[in-house]
Amino acid sequence: MLKKRLIPVLLIRDGTVVQSVQFKLTNVIHWDPVIAIDFFNRWAADEIIVLDVDRAKKTEGREKFYDIVYRLSKKCFTPLSVGGWIESIDEIRELLQRGADKVIINTKFYEDPAFVTEAAKTFGTQCIVVSIDAKKITPKEYRVVIDRGRKITEKDPAMWAYEAEQRGAGEVFLNCIDHDGFRQGYDLELLKRVRERITIPLIAMGGVFTWQHLVDGIAIGGADAVAAANIFHYTEHSIKKAKRYLKEKGIDVR
Repeated sequence: MLKKRLIPVLLIRDGTVVQSVQFKLTNVIHWDPVIAIDFFNRWAADEIIVLDVDRAKKTEGREKFYDIVYRLSKKCFTPLSVGGWIESIDEIRELLQRGADKVIINTKFYEDPAFVTEAAKTFGTQCIVVSIDAKKITPKEYRVVIDRGRKITEKDPAMWAYEAEQRGAGEVFLNCIDHDGFRQGYDLELLKRVRERITIPLIAMGGVFTWQHLVDGIAIGGADAVAAANIFHYTEHSIKKAKRYLKEKGIDVR
């Protein structure tokens, strides 16, 4: 069985690292993302996810993001997964050339599911991660949300994750909007539903406030990797402490 992964997430807006609460961007955490990467390197992160969360895709802002990816890749000692506003094969190629190891695709998958198939055939399944943002609409129902959390679709997250796997995605990155930034832990019911539908690795995201939340995401939710943003920025040596806690709870981490 593969060891579980611990993944810090950088949310980049206008070149800075920001905090997110239910997909609404709040205060700046770091003015320079490279500073955060230095911390994560020293704290032994297994992988790092970097997301462009600008509300609109702007040419100037995109070039700045490409430059950030390049700078981060030069400093990063672990695999670097990059997402946000990816809409073409050329963009994937550009990000990989700038140093990304994987790309994360979200809204484009909804608009054109065949795009993931093309991307997987072009760059390899191991390179393609499909990101799914989900929202609970009734006590028992979830729906996939796209366009930075602004558009609720008709898709069920578990079935959409299955579609992603069938299309060639190598991993699913699952985020619950209702839990994002609210410090309640992962949505374990959502994780379990998606886990039951797919065989590829599942990355949990959204709501971590304690190390026990990470344990629950793996032990109860069935995640192969647990990701978080805010907690890793505000807790010194956080990744080392989190790994120590996971090991104490019997989780086999890297």
